[in-house]
Amino acid sequence: MAHHDDQEFTEYFTAKRDSVRRTAYLLCGDWHRADDLAQTAFVALHRKWRKIRDRGAVDAYMRKTLVRAAIDESRRPWRRERHTDEVPETAVPGTGGGDSLAEAVSTRADLLAGLARVPPKQRAVLVLRYFEGLDVASVARVLGCSEGNVKSQTSRGLANLRAVLGEEVDTRG
Repeated sequence: MAHHDDQEFTEYFTAKRDSVRRTAYLLCGDWHRADDLAQTAFVALHRKWRKIRDRGAVDAYMRKTLVRAAIDESRRPWRRERHTDEVPETAVPGTGGGDSLAEAVSTRADLLAGLARVPPKQRAVLVLRYFEGLDVASVARVLGCSEGNVKSQTSRGLANLRAVLGEEVDTRG
């Protein structure tokens, strides 16, 4: 790789690593796996960096690579999730900073736990739609499927998330 290409990739990596890692976490629900997924996606991008002519398409390529890596990883037998009724890490009472903070943390933890129990492709659609802010057409391009498939996966994913959370899931904001 030429020095200029190497420098461009380094700048892209520096600017996007935290964002890619957060998206990976939303896809898998585990920070260690998120680091692995982000690394896999960045390595794939690095291999193709010189061949990418449209630098504006790099984010889309990265999202697609990340989602595919997460789905592929979930299919491996040694990575299958085991669901339990107990959360291994519980908060210590009296250490919070207030009711609104405690409620926000509780809601976020519930949402992340709920996402972890949604099938991988549905989870990918939900993350891309509601956390990455992509429209149906963009999600379809990232996943390489039809817009109708994105809509049905979104509907099923939200239904599964609602079933897991046992309450209304707000998708408006």
